[in-house]
Amino acid sequence: MDNKTDIINFGCPVTVTVDVIGGKWKGVILYHLTDGPKRFNELRRLFPKITQRMLTLQLRELESDGVIHREIYKEIPPRVEYSLTAFGETLMPLIVLMRNWGETYEKTVLSNRESNNIMTRNSTAISSCVVEA
Repeated sequence: MDNKTDIINFGCPVTVTVDVIGGKWKGVILYHLTDGPKRFNELRRLFPKITQRMLTLQLRELESDGVIHREIYKEIPPRVEYSLTAFGETLMPLIVLMRNWGETYEKTVLSNRESNNIMTRNSTAISSCVVEA
């Protein structure tokens, strides 16, 4: 068997990566955590269209995958912060490259579609990656 066949048979690493960071919200959650720890409500404010349930599910999956850490502070009221793990920080170059690619895609392909009146995808995720000044 050649190496490519072995990868397909045992799970493609690209598929594994997309499974961990894919979906509507995981990528932008990770993107914002590259700036440092965030509390749950900070993340909610960054993504006004996400439901509390969905944000909780996405955070739990990312925590289960070992890319984010959930820190509970014993205070009143309780405080919980989410941050990238050391392993999660290895995704930072990939997240930045994805953001850059998305900006290029938005400028070229989407603007061409709009100028030709072709239907475009919902750009909720693109607007969620706006860097705050």
